[in-house]
Amino acid sequence: MNNLNSPENPEFLNEYLVHMKIVRGRSDRTVREYYFDIRMFLRFIYENIYNTGKASDEIDISRMTEDDIRKITVSDIYNFIYYTADERKNNDKARYRKLSALRSFFKYLNKVARIIKNDPTKDIEIMTPKAAPPKFLSLNESLKLLETAGSRDSLRDYCMITLFLNCGIRLSELVGINIADIDFDENRMQVLGKGHKYRMVYLNNACVDALNKYLSVRLDNPKAENEPALFISNQNKRISKRRVQQIVESTLQQACLDGKGITTHKLRHTAATLMYQYGGADVLTLKELLGHASVSTTEIYTHLNDEIVRNAVENNPLSGVKNGKDHKDE
Repeated sequence: MNNLNSPENPEFLNEYLVHMKIVRGRSDRTVREYYFDIRMFLRFIYENIYNTGKASDEIDISRMTEDDIRKITVSDIYNFIYYTADERKNNDKARYRKLSALRSFFKYLNKVARIIKNDPTKDIEIMTPKAAPPKFLSLNESLKLLETAGSRDSLRDYCMITLFLNCGIRLSELVGINIADIDFDENRMQVLGKGHKYRMVYLNNACVDALNKYLSVRLDNPKAENEPALFISNQNKRISKRRVQQIVESTLQQACLDGKGITTHKLRHTAATLMYQYGGADVLTLKELLGHASVSTTEIYTHLNDEIVRNAVENNPLSGVKNGKDHKDE
């Protein structure tokens, strides 16, 4: 990440970013998003202190001191949240994300760097945005996507889509799979998830079949014999995330499923939804399958409860029992 140790940042911000990346193991994307939110906040604070009169994006925070940070109050946090809503037109979700970044930052300043004695974000209250139901393909649409992928004469592409739809793995996890990570004796494979944490993903019959057929071609390629990656590009190197996204996008288009907002991540949602709807997986099981750190992340799939509860009631063995008499209460 280019913003690590940038001279445009005060030293305590650079040290926080390094802590997030190296110690906490956060992804480049997460660190980048937190950096942008915290930088916006520090520019807001700096302008309030020094009245530079400059546009927000032109404010230089490199000279901001630890004393400036110690003066920040709860009111400053609330004023910033109001600023993001009123002038930046941020929605609830964006404002909540910024507050999450600030909580992480001030917790670090308080507990790790020991720059501040009191955390001004500790008692901040802001409405938690409602999680939108995840977009996903229906069972019939998933079958159509697999049928289309199978007609494209690419065992690699079919195998990738099969793993997405059956295992619910992330794009980064799929790209990172090595051949050595697959255990056909136990029908499972190891993937590297968020926070550089490994987990085991179990393979059903469809996955095993797709992998075996693809590997029969993959292992017969002498130009890629020294490449550990399972999925490779036409250049016989590990396939890129962008190339996988392009393959999924083109397959969706060919299957007439484009325009629905489906991405590789939405295929992960599809896998989780199908396992929840048809596989009997509860939220705790899905949490382990998907590699979520918190069950609250997995609870977005409970939007399916209404249909499941309705089916449970309709399939009650007593649902066909009716009173044979028809009379009024006395």
